Amino acid sequence: MFPYRDDNPTIGIPIVTVALIGLNVAAWLLVQGMGAEPYLSKSVCELGLIPGEFLGLIPPGSAVPVSETMACVVDPDHNEWFTPLTSMFLHGGWLHLIGNMWFLWLFGNNVEDSMGHFRYVAFYLLSGVAAAAAQTFVNPTSAIPMVGASGAISGVMGAYVVLYPRVRVHMLIVLGFFITRIAVPAFLMLGYWFLLQILGGLPALGDDRGGVAFWAHAGGFIAGAVLILVFKDDDLVARHRAMARYV
Repeated sequence: MFPYRDDNPTIGIPIVTVALIGLNVAAWLLVQGMGAEPYLSKSVCELGLIPGEFLGLIPPGSAVPVSETMACVVDPDHNEWFTPLTSMFLHGGWLHLIGNMWFLWLFGNNVEDSMGHFRYVAFYLLSGVAAAAAQTFVNPTSAIPMVGASGAISGVMGAYVVLYPRVRVHMLIVLGFFITRIAVPAFLMLGYWFLLQILGGLPALGDDRGGVAFWAHAGGFIAGAVLILVFKDDDLVARHRAMARYV
């Protein structure tokens, strides 16, 4: 199930959404070496969020493999306040980056339109920090680095479903050799996605192994759904709703 467009035209140019995509791509190219070692592992260890290290709850010197040749060594002095922010601009691979940027573009332009550029910057960053806090709360002693924009983007998706629950989202459905397209209301598509995060996160409770940060996704989604009530501009939202197509 892959969403490829929605029936929700934009009013203005989504400057911040484009800039955020540019920053994520630039970080992947210039900081992470497009996934090449040692740049990828070095960036993940130094700029990713390691919950147990950030909170000072894991022994100094603990080594956590992040690739076949490299590991993060826990440093009690490396609990910089900025890692919850820098981690949301890093990625673990090409598919991770491309998938996140696609969802940011698909839903971010309309959410930015609903509040204006400057508010959207604050909204996006707060959603990302809330997502990181949720994952840290669930696994506070984890030594696994957390990277990716998906927590902040989950906040964007949470805002979208609150603002435009009945807007048509077009999706590509692939079942083996059977491929078709359908259009469903946003609340159905995003509600199903949120349910998958909860179901995926339950087995990971207290699990320090790496993988998808399901609780960051769920936490970011909830944060975005709440924050949008404060950040939205009612006049801009009304204009959007007048132009959108519904199922």
